[in-house]
Amino acid sequence: MATIPLTRRGAELLKEELQRLKSVERPAVINAIAEARAQGDLSENAEYDAARERQGFVEGRIAELETKLANAQVIDPQLLDADGRVVFGATVDLEDLESGDRVSYQIVGDDEADIKAGKISVSSPIARALIGRSAGDTAEVRAPGGVRQYDVLDVRYE
Repeated sequence: MATIPLTRRGAELLKEELQRLKSVERPAVINAIAEARAQGDLSENAEYDAARERQGFVEGRIAELETKLANAQVIDPQLLDADGRVVFGATVDLEDLESGDRVSYQIVGDDEADIKAGKISVSSPIARALIGRSAGDTAEVRAPGGVRQYDVLDVRYE
């Protein structure tokens, strides 16, 4: 499996979720299964079926997180020296040339993307258009809604 880029904060969040799944969710599911088994006939026991389904989800998510963390390439944006270019982990201030709106995005891994928090996935159309650009450049973004142009105002490594 290829390496998965993550910011330091993104890796911490995945580790926290993994710890919660192992220490809280997994024991809760085991208890729910034990309680459902105590009710007797498992063939028509909806609680047992629901608990087993939840167990499958929890175990699958644990395996997924362990794999991602094992293959993670953790990148600390503060340690980057990219000569002002947009790279993974950078925070970019943009101005939409059509509307004049200004936005700021940090380019992060797929698992940590949250547009409301200003974090966009490195595989998104806008991030792909910005990679390698510097302050003063114009980026043309081909998105499902059409082509948009953005001026790169500033690139920070926070």
